[in-house]
Amino acid sequence: MSGEPELRIGEVARLAGTTPRTIRYYEEIGLLPTPGGRAPGAHRTYAEADVERLTELLRLKDLLGLSLEELKELVEAEGARAALRREWRGGVEDPVRRRQILEQSLTYIARQLELVRRRREEIAKLEDELLTRRRRARTLLRETETVNLER
Repeated sequence: MSGEPELRIGEVARLAGTTPRTIRYYEEIGLLPTPGGRAPGAHRTYAEADVERLTELLRLKDLLGLSLEELKELVEAEGARAALRREWRGGVEDPVRRRQILEQSLTYIARQLELVRRRREEIAKLEDELLTRRRRARTLLRETETVNLER
């Protein structure tokens, strides 16, 4: 692992605020890469970058309220965009390919925006419902205060 400290799965789970089971499951469904180069039965070891990636996945899942499938879609789109950025920065000369890269990037960004906007709309809807309930409760409270004053 190129000289950086190797962390075991329990340490990674503690640092990221999750469980080893979650980490193994995220590896199984492709959200996290499986640690390579380990002998069968040997302990999984991770780098600090793995902790950062896991922490970011958990943050996105919680922040956006994404299902694992949606989270995977978001991560895959970001991975595809990263590959396109690397290709672009590598110096693509062909104008047709440059246009294709930009069009593909826009498609991935649109998918990511759709996920974020859908969640934002759901949160706005919940906020509206809660505001309506609060108004109703305040109205009922005022009504009960008026009734109590009349007695």
